[in-house]
Amino acid sequence: MKILAISGSLRAGSYSTQLLRTAAGLTDIQLWTGLAGVPPFSEDHEDEPPQAVQAMKAEVSSADALLIATPEYNASIPGQLKNALDWLSRPHRECALTGKPVAVVGVSPSDYGADWSQQDLRKVLGVCGAQVVERRLCVPRADTAFDATGQLRDPAVQVTLTLLLDDLSAMARVPV
Repeated sequence: MKILAISGSLRAGSYSTQLLRTAAGLTDIQLWTGLAGVPPFSEDHEDEPPQAVQAMKAEVSSADALLIATPEYNASIPGQLKNALDWLSRPHRECALTGKPVAVVGVSPSDYGADWSQQDLRKVLGVCGAQVVERRLCVPRADTAFDATGQLRDPAVQVTLTLLLDDLSAMARVPV
């Protein structure tokens, strides 16, 4: 099974990317790192998208499931992540997200663990036709959530991450 992980953050020291690396230590996950190279969406080019978009669509299409980690920027989804989802959803007849199992996680320095951005991301994914895992994972206080080796400090958060990955894997095994 191929689970493709996408971090909504472009920052080198991203907590979202760290959360995905932690998840990769629990199951076989491939981290996709091409988000920064995806150009702004233009409907003028949706039938002949740029090479970076074609590569992204191929990666997402070949995955059995997606794990998306989002930070929270101004109480919502980072622009570059939303831009990528716009490309993935178009043209509608070729939406790479239709029926795709997707789990959403979030991490933030706030006490809310990117809850609002996760809500927005779940909404966008649902509109695109993805099958969104119900289990939620909000990791608050990102600056203290990980130890020096990059592992989650809170055992309860670690258990929830494991259960979420189990849910995602189970959903990916069920035919649509």
